[in-house]
Amino acid sequence: MAEKRVALVIGATGIVGGNMIRHLDSREDWQVIGLSRRQPYYESDATFISVDLSDPEECRSKLGELAHITHVFFAGYTDRPTWAEQDAPNLALLANPMDVIEPLSQNLQHVCLLQGTKAYGSQLGPFKSPAKESDPRHMPPNFYFSQQDYLIRASEGKSWSWSCVRPHAVCGYAVGIPMNLVSCIAVYATISKELGLPLRFPGSPITYSALYMATEAGLLSRAMEWAATTPACADQAFNVINGDYVRFENMWPKFAEFFDMETGPLQRIDLPLMMADKAPLWDEIVKKHDLVPNAYEDMAHWPFAQYIFNNEWDMMSDMTKCRTFGFLDFIDTEQMFLDQFAELRANRVIP
Repeated sequence: MAEKRVALVIGATGIVGGNMIRHLDSREDWQVIGLSRRQPYYESDATFISVDLSDPEECRSKLGELAHITHVFFAGYTDRPTWAEQDAPNLALLANPMDVIEPLSQNLQHVCLLQGTKAYGSQLGPFKSPAKESDPRHMPPNFYFSQQDYLIRASEGKSWSWSCVRPHAVCGYAVGIPMNLVSCIAVYATISKELGLPLRFPGSPITYSALYMATEAGLLSRAMEWAATTPACADQAFNVINGDYVRFENMWPKFAEFFDMETGPLQRIDLPLMMADKAPLWDEIVKKHDLVPNAYEDMAHWPFAQYIFNNEWDMMSDMTKCRTFGFLDFIDTEQMFLDQFAELRANRVIP
C-alpha cells in the first residue's frame, strides 16, 4: 500500500477548512492535521492543534514537530475594516506556520491557497467578466496577492509547488461561521416569517437581476485535492465555481416556497441596521421550535449579506482553464441552496 499523504489544513473550523477535513477523512490515502484557534464543531479522525496563527512564537512552539507534512491546504482568514488593514495579518496567517513547517518537511509536495473572485477586484466594482486567471491584477492592496507572492518566493528552487483556487460565495454546512450566504438567507427568511412578512429581497433591484455564481463547499474540497495532487496544476491558479450562473430573481420565489412563504416585492433595507435588534426574537424562535441554541451573532453576518445583495454588477468567473486541466465536477446552484436549507432544517438550526 502506498504511503499516506499528510495534509495540514490551516483554518480547520471555517466553512472551507472544515469541509476540506471532512472530505479528506473520507479518503483512505490521507492523514490529516488541522490548525485553528477553536476546537472543531464536527467529528473527525484528524489531529487538531489549537494555535494562534497570528503569533509567530506560538507557531514555533506548537508546530515545531510537524516534519512529515506533504500537502498544505490554506483556508485561514481574519477580518479587518479595510483591505489595507487586512493585508499584513492575513499574510501572517500563512507565513507564520509555513515558516515553521516548510524547512522541516522534507517531503512537502504542494501548498494549495484559497483565494476568491476578489482577486479580480469584484469588491471594487464592475470587473471584466467572465474573469479569467490570466487577467491582470487590480490596484493593490489585496492580501491574496501578498499570500500568492509569498508562496512564489518561498517555492523558488524547492521541490514543492503551489496552486490557488478562486471560488465565489462558498456555501456549506458550518457552525458558528456567520459569513455564510446560506445561513444568512435562512435566518432572514425565518425572522421574516415569524414577523408575518413575505420574503422580500432586501438588496438592490440591479443585484436581483444580475448574474451570480456560487461554489458548494464539497465541490471546492474536491477541486483543492485535485489541484494539490495533479502535477499539471503546479504553480497555477484556477477558478472554481459550481459551473452555472444564476439570478436571484429566479431563485428567490423557490426560496420562498421552501420556507412556505409568499414572495414579496423588493424592499431594499440596511440589513446591519434593521437586523441588529433581532437577537431576542431569534432566541424566542429557537425556544418555540426547539432548535439547537446557536447564538444569533453566530448565525448571520449582516454586513456580509448587505455586501452580497448590493453588488450591482455581474459575478462571473470563467471555468475553461479548470475544465481544460481536467476538473469536470459541477453542481446546480439553485438546488444547492435548497439542499443546504434542508440540511439546516434537518440539523435543527432553523425551523
